[in-house]
Amino acid sequence: MIFAQVFVGVLLPIAVMFMLGWWIDRRFRLDLATLVKLNIHVVVPAFIFYEVVSSDLHSALAWRVVIFTFITIAGMGVISFWVGRLAGYPREQTRALQLATMFYNSGNYGIPLMALAFPGIGPILQVFVVITQNVSTFTIGLFLANSARRGGWHAAVPMLRQVSLWAVGSAFLVRWLGLPVMSWPWLWTPVTYLHAALVGIALITLGAQLSQTRARQNAGRLSWAVGLRLLGGPLLACALAPLFGFRGEIARIMVVSTGFPTAVNTALIAHECDADPEFAAAAVFYSTLASMITVTALVTFSRMSLPFPLQ
Repeated sequence: MIFAQVFVGVLLPIAVMFMLGWWIDRRFRLDLATLVKLNIHVVVPAFIFYEVVSSDLHSALAWRVVIFTFITIAGMGVISFWVGRLAGYPREQTRALQLATMFYNSGNYGIPLMALAFPGIGPILQVFVVITQNVSTFTIGLFLANSARRGGWHAAVPMLRQVSLWAVGSAFLVRWLGLPVMSWPWLWTPVTYLHAALVGIALITLGAQLSQTRARQNAGRLSWAVGLRLLGGPLLACALAPLFGFRGEIARIMVVSTGFPTAVNTALIAHECDADPEFAAAAVFYSTLASMITVTALVTFSRMSLPFPLQ
């Protein structure tokens, strides 16, 4: 029953939003550049600000989750870098492969799935994964996207212009100063509305991007991206979980959280930075489709009693 619930409650709505964005673009030919800028400069920063301000960041477990997620991101970046080097991909294609494997859909896909598969502590821990993923995507991910065409400090300059990075800094400043921003309706109400809008706008944008993307992609590179994202992430997490002292249900939650498909935000920044955006959109689309099988198998495996370090 849990798998039917996951499909109907999480995967099917995501597919519907994809198709809605695809259909609207086919009908009206949307301005994709404007949609991407709306996501990156308005909706995503509001989402990050809301999550950081409203979350309990003082828990030792929460910080272990944050560090675990960051190391998983870094580990996948190293693995995909060497895969690209060994396969002989040029720098632009290697960077696109790294983006597709390092950053996963922890928010609009991960949180509702955790609520169904691990009710209680699952969604709570997933919030800290979401924060880490979003901050990393708009710092490390943006650097990788820009470094595909330029090197050195020039690739880091666009990070300083990212509203999302300033949203993170502002949110931590608010917490440090103890400012009661949640009682300021002139600020918190718009932030709340934009936070709630992220899932719909991001998925419709991705559907429009897929509509304007050439269907044919390099099958080998796309297979590496999907395979590393959906299978490599959980395998790496299995090795890391005992090192962080994760056991039982918490360990299962952390491993499952690394098996989600490529993040929608990677397609947005790839388009913004002109870093192989068609491959990025295809990686999001095909990894989301394939995850219907792999995530179901991962949840099943996590519930089985096996001689495994997560027990």
